[in-house]
Amino acid sequence: MTDAQAPLEPASQQSEPILDRLAFEQFTATHRRELKLHCYRMMGSLHEADDLVQDTLLRAWRARSEFDGRGSVRGWLYTIATNSCLNALKARSRADRILQQPGQPPSHGRATGGPVAELTWLEPYPDAELPDLVDGDPGPEARYETREAVQLAFVAAIQGLPPRQRASLLLSDVLGWSAVETAHLLGGSTASINSALQRARATLAVRYPQGRPMRRSQPNPEEGLLLERYMQAWQAANLDGFIELLRKDATYNMPPWREWYQGREAIRGFFDTVWANFGGFRTVAIGANAQPRGCSLCPQPPRPYVASPFTARNRAC
Repeated sequence: MTDAQAPLEPASQQSEPILDRLAFEQFTATHRRELKLHCYRMMGSLHEADDLVQDTLLRAWRARSEFDGRGSVRGWLYTIATNSCLNALKARSRADRILQQPGQPPSHGRATGGPVAELTWLEPYPDAELPDLVDGDPGPEARYETREAVQLAFVAAIQGLPPRQRASLLLSDVLGWSAVETAHLLGGSTASINSALQRARATLAVRYPQGRPMRRSQPNPEEGLLLERYMQAWQAANLDGFIELLRKDATYNMPPWREWYQGREAIRGFFDTVWANFGGFRTVAIGANAQPRGCSLCPQPPRPYVASPFTARNRAC
């Protein structure tokens, strides 16, 4: 068993909350980062995750008298965080975030479609914000390795699931909680959770033949050198060098714009129209979603930086 908690009952007989201010601060400091990552997986948005983890801690503080000590603080916090995410998803115009506009064919040449205000785009998650879990072990029921479950492809895949199926999959297959524990957290029967898990896994199996995105190993020195060559090409305004680093089947998109490009020729055709705009940009290596990335820093306001989540595995082949 893991440390999920059953639904809480008000501790009406208690004169003082079990969690005083000091204990509350200690527990929330311990679990804050993993709660934020959980909210990110649910929402696909770093900014929404920031807001929701703040909301979670505020709700927990106000409800601390209801915590009776019969379960774990961690499970109690996950209950509040998950329900906050589910409520936020209900309030959205659409429940998922996307990497690419569905049904939109690849483009050629200049981008003319303009930003798409009605679509919500998946955001990368900086490695600096990850909890110290990337190489840790999830619970016994987990089907995904922790590093795998922070990758952008995985987060994109689960965004297509209905919110309750998404929550069930994350709690059971990522955090490793049993169906009984997940049912206690989300409410409902164990049978309903098993049914939600079965549907969620079937949906992922249709998109991915192995039931999951392709696994990626940890970054290696070769990828570090590739990323360095990418940044050098970008900073030197060397378009030819930049294109040579791409796979023949590479894709490029730039949310919130409609267009996306497939293949070196199409990507080259687009950058021919805008490459001069990137003069003076500075590039730095960062990590996001447990993969090496490049970040392009814009030298002038009002856009102080432009993040470019280039994945080093788009290497030429």
